[in-house]
Amino acid sequence: MLKNRSILYLALITLLVVVAILHLFSGQISIAFSDYLNALWNYDPNDTEQIIVRELRFPRMVAATIAGSGLAISGMLMQTLFNNPLAGPYVLGINSGSSLFVALSMFTGFSFFQTNLGIAGAALTGAFISGIIILFFSFKLRSTVSLLLIGLMLGGFTSSIVGILEMHSGAQDLKSFTLWSMGSLQHVTNSQLPFILSFFLLSTSLLIFIIKPLNAMVLGEKAAENLGVNIKRFRLICIGITAMYAGLITAFCGPIAFVGLAIPNLTRIVFKTQNHSHLILANFIIGSTFLLIIDSGIQLMEPIIALPLNAVTSLIGAPFIIYIVIKKLK
Repeated sequence: MLKNRSILYLALITLLVVVAILHLFSGQISIAFSDYLNALWNYDPNDTEQIIVRELRFPRMVAATIAGSGLAISGMLMQTLFNNPLAGPYVLGINSGSSLFVALSMFTGFSFFQTNLGIAGAALTGAFISGIIILFFSFKLRSTVSLLLIGLMLGGFTSSIVGILEMHSGAQDLKSFTLWSMGSLQHVTNSQLPFILSFFLLSTSLLIFIIKPLNAMVLGEKAAENLGVNIKRFRLICIGITAMYAGLITAFCGPIAFVGLAIPNLTRIVFKTQNHSHLILANFIIGSTFLLIIDSGIQLMEPIIALPLNAVTSLIGAPFIIYIVIKKLK
C-alpha cells in the first residue's frame, strides 16, 4: 500500500510539473525556451519576450498553483471540521463575505481601498467575519445540513447587498468589480508575488499544528474531544486558516467556485485515506494541477471565446458534486 501510494505521489508530482511547464507555454505569443531561462536568470527589461514571461506568464502560473492548492486545502478543512463532503469556503459563504468586502472597498472611492493592500485587507476581513458567523452557528446547530443552509443563506444575503451596491455605483467601478467577480489569474503581477507567497506560506505552515486534531475529528467530535482535542480552539484555527486562504485568493484572483468543494472529495477517492498528513499534500498537488489545466484551456480558447475562470470551474465542478451527492444517497 505504501509503495503504491509513493508511486501515485510520484506520478501526480510529475504531472504537476509537466502541466506547470505547459501552462507557461500556453499563451498566444510563441516564446523561445531560451527567453524563459533569460527571464529568470539574465533578465533584460528591454526584451519584450522576457517581459511577457517575467511579468505575465510566470505570475499567472504561480497564481494558479496557489489558488488551486489553497482552495482545495481550505475545502478539506471545512469538510473535516463539519464532517460533511458538501462543506467548503464557497458553499459556507466565506467567499461571499470576502466578495462583499471587496465590493465595499471598490465602491467607496477612497484611494487606499483601490490599492492591492486595501483590497487584500478587505477580502481577508470579509472572509474572517463570514467564518466567525459560520463558527457561531456551528455551536448552535447540531445538524450539518442546517449549517450548510445557513451558509447558502449567508451567501444569498451578501449577494443581495452587493447587488444594491452595484445599482448605486459608477460605470467604471461597476465594470472593474464585474470583471473581478468573474475570476481571473491574469491580474497577478510580479511585484505582488512576494506578498502572496509569504501569506500563503504562513497559512500553510499553520497546518502543521492541526494534523493530529484533523485525524481525530474523522472519528467524530466527541471521540476527538475524548482524545484531548480542544474543539473550540480547533474550530477557531480551522476557520482562521480557511479565511486566510479564501481571503488571499479571492482578493487577487476573484471568487473561484467549486474547487474547494470538488477537489477534496476527488482526493479522498484517489488516495483512499483519511490521514490528513497525506490529504494536505494530495490536495496541494491535485488542486494546483486542476487549476493549471483549467487556466491553460482558457488561454488556448482565447482566440475563439473569452471564458471566465469562475464559470469554467463551476461547469466542471458542479456535475462532480452532483455525482458525490447521488453516490452518498445510495
